[in-house]
Amino acid sequence: MPTTTSATDFVPPSLEIADLAAAAQGCRGCGLYEDATQAVFGAGVAPARMMFIGEQPGDSEDRAGKPFVGPAGRLLDKALAAAGIPREPVYVTNAVKHFKFVRAERGARRIHKTPSRTEVVACRPWLVAELTAVEPEVVVLLGATAAKSLLGSAFKLTAHRGEVLRLAPQDRPEGLDPQVVATIHPSAVLRGPHEARDDAFASLVDDLRSAAALLG
Repeated sequence: MPTTTSATDFVPPSLEIADLAAAAQGCRGCGLYEDATQAVFGAGVAPARMMFIGEQPGDSEDRAGKPFVGPAGRLLDKALAAAGIPREPVYVTNAVKHFKFVRAERGARRIHKTPSRTEVVACRPWLVAELTAVEPEVVVLLGATAAKSLLGSAFKLTAHRGEVLRLAPQDRPEGLDPQVVATIHPSAVLRGPHEARDDAFASLVDDLRSAAALLG
């Protein structure tokens, strides 16, 4: 296990997404790299007016090396389309860059495990570098882990979902003050009761539509 608990020493000075993504492959800021296939960095244009941040890559993302390409990613694409937000002009990433999982008792299936607070904090320098490079006007935080990564461990998604928020001055890159909206992660729609999925999806679309409206 690494002795460091921060990615700080692995983040290069470059603000080019390609350079950051390449450097992330060598990150040893926490122990998650040991079992993951690869680091999964963000994708999209930079700068971008909108930035979406999820929790961590899943099994599909870990294998492909790209964010939001699995079932939750496909649902996000569907929600973005329903909200009238083209996928190409936005930037998508995760708070944690390596897949954290446990193996099923039988078979090779890898089961998602929520990153610890220590792991989220350790990976935060990558997220700050992405924010600096992307310069978003609006940031959409998908799920509690993503929300807490930028808004603090005390943040309650259920209490502040859909509100227009701001990052504390000490928690945002110099010169940036994006509007922030927190909503559910697309995987929450997929995990919910089948009979409630239509309503959950509609509420996610409403939140995304409201976030897009902030761009004017």
